[in-house]
Amino acid sequence: MECIEHLPHKIPLYGTLVGLLNTEDSDFAAKVVQLCRERIEESLVSGDCNKLRILIRFVAVLMSNNVIAPASLVEVLETLLSLAATTIDDEKGNPAWQPKADFHVFCIMASLPWAGIELLERAPDELERVMAGIEAYLNVRKPIVDTCFTAFPSSNDDYLVDLWKRIKHCQESGWKVESVPRPHLAFEAKLVTCQTHDFGPVTCPYPPEGADESQTSSFGRQHHEAEQKFPQRLRRLSIFPPAKTDECMAPVDRFVVEEYILDVLLYLNGRRKECAAYLANLPVPFRYEYVMAETIFSQLFLLPKPPFKPIYYTIVIIDLCKALPGAFPTVVAGAVRALFSKMDDLDIECRTRLIHWFAHHLSNFQFVWPWKEWIDLVDLPKWAPQRYFVQEVLEKEVRLAYYERIKQSLEDVPKLFELLPPKSLPYFKYTAENQDGCTESEMLLSTELTAMVKSKKTARDIQVWVEEKILPAFGQKSAIEIVVQTLFYLGAKSFTHMITVLERYGQVLSKLATDQSYQVFLIQEVSKVWQFSVQMTVIAIDRMMGYRIISNLSIISWVFGPDNVERFHTSDFLWEILRNAISKTVNRTEDLQRDIIAAQKALDLARAATSKANSNLQTAQSVLDSAETEEAVAQATAKAEWAKTLVEKRKHEEASAEETLDAKHALLNHSLREQEDLFISVFENFCSVLSERLSKASPRSTDMEEDKPSAMDIDNSMENGKEGQKKEQLTEESQWQAATLGQLSAVTRQYATEIWKHMDKLEAQVFSRPVHYLVLKTLNNCIRRI
Repeated sequence: MECIEHLPHKIPLYGTLVGLLNTEDSDFAAKVVQLCRERIEESLVSGDCNKLRILIRFVAVLMSNNVIAPASLVEVLETLLSLAATTIDDEKGNPAWQPKADFHVFCIMASLPWAGIELLERAPDELERVMAGIEAYLNVRKPIVDTCFTAFPSSNDDYLVDLWKRIKHCQESGWKVESVPRPHLAFEAKLVTCQTHDFGPVTCPYPPEGADESQTSSFGRQHHEAEQKFPQRLRRLSIFPPAKTDECMAPVDRFVVEEYILDVLLYLNGRRKECAAYLANLPVPFRYEYVMAETIFSQLFLLPKPPFKPIYYTIVIIDLCKALPGAFPTVVAGAVRALFSKMDDLDIECRTRLIHWFAHHLSNFQFVWPWKEWIDLVDLPKWAPQRYFVQEVLEKEVRLAYYERIKQSLEDVPKLFELLPPKSLPYFKYTAENQDGCTESEMLLSTELTAMVKSKKTARDIQVWVEEKILPAFGQKSAIEIVVQTLFYLGAKSFTHMITVLERYGQVLSKLATDQSYQVFLIQEVSKVWQFSVQMTVIAIDRMMGYRIISNLSIISWVFGPDNVERFHTSDFLWEILRNAISKTVNRTEDLQRDIIAAQKALDLARAATSKANSNLQTAQSVLDSAETEEAVAQATAKAEWAKTLVEKRKHEEASAEETLDAKHALLNHSLREQEDLFISVFENFCSVLSERLSKASPRSTDMEEDKPSAMDIDNSMENGKEGQKKEQLTEESQWQAATLGQLSAVTRQYATEIWKHMDKLEAQVFSRPVHYLVLKTLNNCIRRI
């Protein structure tokens, strides 16, 4: 059973093994059948999607091997169909949980390629009944429109309807599936003589309760929760022309191959070499490299987030290139070219993932790429998506290597040097060469501070010096400027040097940046020091937030500052800083929630220990009361005294555990308020800058518009009366709007769970104000606010 659940592409082999064992030891096969039914019921209760899907497939294979009767398989499938139909019923179920019902129907259809031909031969009427039930369900369910969750706006097929089309095509072709091995056919004469076991009825949990009609957001919350528990496994990504991906396989074969690939990626995620070996040798009789590339990239681009960290898919692709050197590297290169040609339409978040993947991939292959193919993009505007892509890839490559190494890789195309980031050097204004608006007195103060740091003066000494020498004469902003410029220049030698400076003198900065406005100014000064290295800017701001020198709100305020807003569509580092700030805030809350669970367990153990100690004390006291001889009294007294001491100790431990739990709860409440303030600030700023740059604000509509904001929507939303404006300027404005809306989508999708927790406050303080309809449409679609 463990092999079945973790190597599901071998299920036909394990099914045949059980069938052959059934011919000699029917009790063993009966135990397998019983265990399978029990685990299906457990999966239905726990919502373990992957286990349920695999077990239903295994039941189908058991039927093909005559271990269970066709009627038993049909009963299982119809039980799931009934559960799905009840789930989306307005009266008996809860339509908000349609993702759960869809998944159950998906499990049914996904099992048919492994059993369709046997059901057609042995139970054609029952098979037709199952097909009719699936069609009836599809006719009553609400179609899925997922434009905000697709890599390309055009790829918006309902995954369940698409699978149904493939299953119908398979039915019309007599249920022949070349990609499913049928090892049982070699033992058919022996298998037909064995005993068939009764699978028994599957007990299903009650369908979820209906949404609270008194709360308008209840349906959306529950729908989001359902999608989190029953996520769509694949959003097919069409990178290559169909002639390359589907020329040698039927539609259902493509689905089966995708299932194989996804299962291997899922169950072998901790064993990269083994994963690549299995992927390179799937049990199919045709070439599948193009389908494999599309499937892996579809997982890398899966929205709102991939099943595993993007680095996992990077490693898998690298290992496949090494395992299949004659075929897969060419396919990967073709995928990059195809995606590059569609860059204008690629989702912003997917573009960012592609940038990180491509840079990391090239770093494992000597940074070799035919850059001459893209030489003309240097002539494109800075905000053009293709130029932006290459520029960001080169910047990430420099992070992974060093400037001279990447410049060397571009020697054949010196024209691309223009897209390289500047050399990573700090800018220090207090030098004879720069003297950027600074006075001689400020330069002397910087020199004195440098000497103090080099002589390893304490943070307290420097704080006193700042208060006496700088603040009275120059003010707080000048003090921040001098201290930041000097400290970060001294820590510029390496990342470790910078961290050491922040750890040693961070409290000096904290004392100077006492409120949000000064913290924003501090961030501005740090960005000036590292204006030639976005990587160091990102790291410095991230570490300062980690040391609580600056708050998350000050970072948000700086990111959405007037100067930075104009760079939203030409650089990714601002969005990287924003993502880091949100992620760190959310992670703090999650860490505290885990700490509370651990603290609660510790308290429960302490209470149990106290209870046991009290029980022992009572026992010792009763022994003392019943003691008759002096020796017995002495022994009982000693035991009672020890028991009293132990009770006191356990009570002290229990009180300490209670204090720890209370402290954790207080920290969690503070963290949740901090998280709430963060999301309010993020969405206030997004709504403000977008509504200002889009057409004038329109009243908030309660109607949910399903489609994703298109380029035409954005262009049409611009104010009239600009006939004299150049086309290039109009295009740049549209690109800014599309990029910023894309980043809004990315943030909203990724943190939808946290956003729903604070929806009431967001609704009251942000979304109730006049906001442009495209902004509201994007928000509503990304959190499924139906």
